Amino acid sequence: MRKRIVRTAGLVACSGLSGSVLANGWNMPVGVTDVSREIHSLHMIIFWICVVIGIVVFGAMFYSLFRYRRSRGAKAANFHEHTTVEVIWTLIPILILVAMAIPATATLKTMYDASEADLDVMITGQQWRWRYSYLGEEVAFTSNMATSRSQVSGESAKGENYLLEVDEPLVLPVDRKVRLLMTSDDVIHSWWVPDLAVKQDAVPGFVNENWVRINEPGIYRGQCAELCGRDHAFMPVVVEAVEPERFDAWLAERKEAAAQEALGVDREWELDELMERGEQVYSSICASCHQPDGSGSPPAFPALAGNQAILDDPDYHIDTVVNGVSGTAMPAFRSTLNPVELAAVITYERNAWGNETGDAIQPADIAELLDDE
Repeated sequence: MRKRIVRTAGLVACSGLSGSVLANGWNMPVGVTDVSREIHSLHMIIFWICVVIGIVVFGAMFYSLFRYRRSRGAKAANFHEHTTVEVIWTLIPILILVAMAIPATATLKTMYDASEADLDVMITGQQWRWRYSYLGEEVAFTSNMATSRSQVSGESAKGENYLLEVDEPLVLPVDRKVRLLMTSDDVIHSWWVPDLAVKQDAVPGFVNENWVRINEPGIYRGQCAELCGRDHAFMPVVVEAVEPERFDAWLAERKEAAAQEALGVDREWELDELMERGEQVYSSICASCHQPDGSGSPPAFPALAGNQAILDDPDYHIDTVVNGVSGTAMPAFRSTLNPVELAAVITYERNAWGNETGDAIQPADIAELLDDE
């Protein structure tokens, strides 16, 4: 039943995105970047070349079938070869291919020139979310699907941007060249936003690059375009393009928040504070696998509610969350969450759903563990 729901959700997501892609008819979008417009122009040139070829070929074929049909007494000519004709039908396709290759090569050169960027963003694919790091700015966050599980299961009405909404969009400035560096922590993903004309694989152990210069402010949606596991359909991409001044203000605000978060590592946190923060982290990161009520989806995702293996051994619980479990679907979150988030979500798991151990895992202890490793 779950496989059927996931498969259906994936089809709905693709059809929803296709609806935006086909907004201007049965055609690819013009997009909001110079590159996307070049690609669209190239697409239209080749499309009309194909239309002309189709008209000529099928026109000649149907004319011959009609004009030289047997009922009119036509008799087939008997010849073996014709050098002139063979030269002509070889040269014409070559000239057509050259005519298409010239603009295509120019567009490809533009697409692959990611030099002299104003901003570098590292995009890391993780099952099943995206992590964005603004290199050199000390700002990083994880973007998770915001569509509720009740919509996925059909318990509530589907929203306007079903499966294409996130809790943290990638914010980029317009009129600035942004280099996108892409990799993955687990399996192959593909970061795809049609309106930006960007579709780039994120491969474990490799860093691929692309770039974008957005011309118009707005919100542009996409999704993972590479089958990456059970929740592939639940890995949307949302890019919010804003004016440069607004982006600079947003970036300064996020840098300040990151600095405050770093200061929070050294102080003693109360249990209520950790529980409040931990619930937020659990809902966005963990609930898709272990369920909002901690009941899990055995055997792949064990229940956390009443799980004595982790409740009786805090060190094992911490190690499981920080370093993951080899050979299972449990990933390591050491590079995804900061010490405050790790401490908070572990504390939440140890005290929610009736667990009530009373343990308050401190961010300073997690930070020390990470430094030691």
